[in-house]
Amino acid sequence: MARQLWVTGSTVIEGHVDSAANGPSVFYRLGGVAVGDRVDVTRADAFVVTFVVDEVRVVPKDDFPTVDVYGNTDGPELRLITCGGPFDSAAGSYEDNVVVFASLAP
Repeated sequence: MARQLWVTGSTVIEGHVDSAANGPSVFYRLGGVAVGDRVDVTRADAFVVTFVVDEVRVVPKDDFPTVDVYGNTDGPELRLITCGGPFDSAAGSYEDNVVVFASLAP
């Protein structure tokens, strides 16, 4: 029996953009990703899956696109999420989220 390499649905990876204590974090440059960029994801079994960026959105945290991020998809897709936009010093957090939407590379 052949090993199943991917399944239909979204893989969601969230990461910090930065922190006051430690500076830049794992998704520090996520806001610079562009449509057409390729993203490689290495699975736990060491198999690398490549996705192509379809869209990058900066959205207010209070208008997060929950259905677009977590809803059903027709094929394997990837969502990358971090904080972005202006930093609200009073709240101690960014006002927006950066959300990258990508689909399985051909």
